[in-house]
Amino acid sequence: MAIKLTRKVFVNPCFLSYYSSRFLVRLSSDHDTRFFLSKIFGGLQESGVICRHLSFSPATSLERLSWEGSSHTVLLTKLENALKDLKLDEACETFNDFIRLYGFPNHLLVSRFITQLSYSSSPCSLQKAYDLVMMVLKEKSYHLQPDILVKLALSLSRAQMPIPSSTILRLMLEKGMLPPMNVLKLLFLHMVKTEVGACIASNLLIQICDNYVRFCSGKSPCANLLKPDTVIFNLMLDACVRFGSSLKGQQIIELMSQTGVVADGHSIIIIAQIHEINGQRDELKKFKDHVAPLPVAFVSHYRQFYECLLSLHFKFDDIDAAAELLLDMNRSRGSHPMDDPGKDFQKPRFVPIGSQNLRNGLKIQIMPELIHEDSALKEEGKSDLVLFRDKKLLPSNRSLSKLINGYKRHGKMDELSKFLLGLKKELYSSGESSVICDVIDACISLGWVEIAHDILDDMESSGDSLDSSAYMALLTAYYKRNMSREANVLLKQVRKAGLVINLANIIVLSKNVPSNVGRSPLSIKEASSIYQPSLSKCLVEEVSDAEKAVSHIIYELNSSIYFFSKAKMMGDALNIYRRMQEMKIQPTKHTFMYLVCGYSSLEMYRDITFLWGDMKRIMETGSLSLSSDLYEFLLLNFLRGGYFERVMEAIGYMNKCNMYVDKWMYKSEYLKIHKNLYRSLKASKARTEAQGKRFEHVKAFKKWAGIN
Repeated sequence: MAIKLTRKVFVNPCFLSYYSSRFLVRLSSDHDTRFFLSKIFGGLQESGVICRHLSFSPATSLERLSWEGSSHTVLLTKLENALKDLKLDEACETFNDFIRLYGFPNHLLVSRFITQLSYSSSPCSLQKAYDLVMMVLKEKSYHLQPDILVKLALSLSRAQMPIPSSTILRLMLEKGMLPPMNVLKLLFLHMVKTEVGACIASNLLIQICDNYVRFCSGKSPCANLLKPDTVIFNLMLDACVRFGSSLKGQQIIELMSQTGVVADGHSIIIIAQIHEINGQRDELKKFKDHVAPLPVAFVSHYRQFYECLLSLHFKFDDIDAAAELLLDMNRSRGSHPMDDPGKDFQKPRFVPIGSQNLRNGLKIQIMPELIHEDSALKEEGKSDLVLFRDKKLLPSNRSLSKLINGYKRHGKMDELSKFLLGLKKELYSSGESSVICDVIDACISLGWVEIAHDILDDMESSGDSLDSSAYMALLTAYYKRNMSREANVLLKQVRKAGLVINLANIIVLSKNVPSNVGRSPLSIKEASSIYQPSLSKCLVEEVSDAEKAVSHIIYELNSSIYFFSKAKMMGDALNIYRRMQEMKIQPTKHTFMYLVCGYSSLEMYRDITFLWGDMKRIMETGSLSLSSDLYEFLLLNFLRGGYFERVMEAIGYMNKCNMYVDKWMYKSEYLKIHKNLYRSLKASKARTEAQGKRFEHVKAFKKWAGIN
């Protein structure tokens, strides 16, 4: 009875605020009284009256407090001294004790405490600062200055804690605040170093751009403060390439168009890499007319652009286009100097996204000659197909081997000879014929002696004679294979050309050379293979890899589906998809990516659920693997369409694949669209079985997302 009455008295706020410190100090010497009070406050603690902020630090009993010095003034003094001496552990303990007894101290001291924790390099201290900020933001009477939040977000980002860092930024964005652009660049620079950080940063960038577009449509004066710059987009696009998020990369390219951000030279290189991953050759070809005229000074920078475009030509099995590109890479450089009065190099040009005939299609602004020297990005692209030497772009042995094998498969060896003659004329000096000799040698190494002889004949017909080493290599191969008639024909050509060779030495060598080797120790110098595998080795690998390569037909069909999806002609896109099924051609993740994007643009969410069924069936066979950004896009569309069973299925697949799921984004999307869904309905009052099941799925999602 006495204990209950005492608890009622202590619950009174007036009593707590006025009598707590004096009463406790006066009775501190009496052990029984302290035990009695601890029981009372324990009850209050359970009821949540005193201990409102247990989330900040682990629970501590009131017996641990310094009862002799627990007054308001003593605790404040102790906290200030701890902060002054940078004793953060002691400051945390004292702050926790103070907040249990009196609530929050004045906002200046709270801000100072958060700032001190933010300057720490300890993840534990940074987590405490974040927890404190979350507590403070729940108190309506408290207001934290934006600079304090920015400091903490930057420290968290630098410590590779992207989730709490992004949470602070998102809360600031909801309140209409955003760090200055130079600080935002640093935040993104640290966040994109990890895959989880890059995922969160990309979603945060999309949120920022959405707000910017909305403010622009409302003609808000704050719009320009929210506009990200080119550097931020470049950091995000580069992260998409590194972590294989090609769908997210495509979305960010479109965001650049929607926000009017100009793509510089670094942007174009990364966009080229994203288009290559997505197999979007037609999209990348649109940039070539703007890149090709640039002067010689830009050749080295745009090597990677030509690498990506050439790779796509080979994937589409367009050998003629690949040969033309290799010959055209250096042709127009000298005729377009930077000071050309007829060309305004400083004015942005527009490149359409999707079909150029789309009435409401997007266009991205580009300035190919704008390359920032202090960019944080490093040009570390692959150099398998295109090399840079002596201020020229040259084909690598890998690309030459693809051309040789491609022309052989198409039965167009005369086109190969024309290409070799053009290559020698465009890129090499008049007396340098090593590249042609290398091709002949590589053909011989694979046993393609007839092709090697045809190339020799074409060179002679064009009046471009080769040195004796090429004839010696082919003669050696003929004698090794006992092809005496062909050898005699070649000997007549040698004599007609006026070349002098030691036939006896060739016959002796042919008996000692393995049948799979065309060139003897008299092998010609392979000047082009100093920094790369020999052409013969590359050709052997290419022939082997070509048998396992993805058919060019899938790239062509996917390209058509992409075209129709961007044009919102989903009937035509679906017809191509059905034709793939009839042809027994396995759809790829890009097939589904383009279809989902097309349906999403038309808000045809039900059709996306049908595609999801196809995806699951193919995934069960093990022949399809979806990327995290495609799962994420599917999940968003299911959520927008209200298909919560599919939402939970997608989350289950992502968890099974150990993929990060950005709960904040889905929670925000739910509250934006379905805030009042089933708010007053109970499962027992569901009218139909379907409604009852949907209610359970909504309930499961809300529990997962942390929606009360």
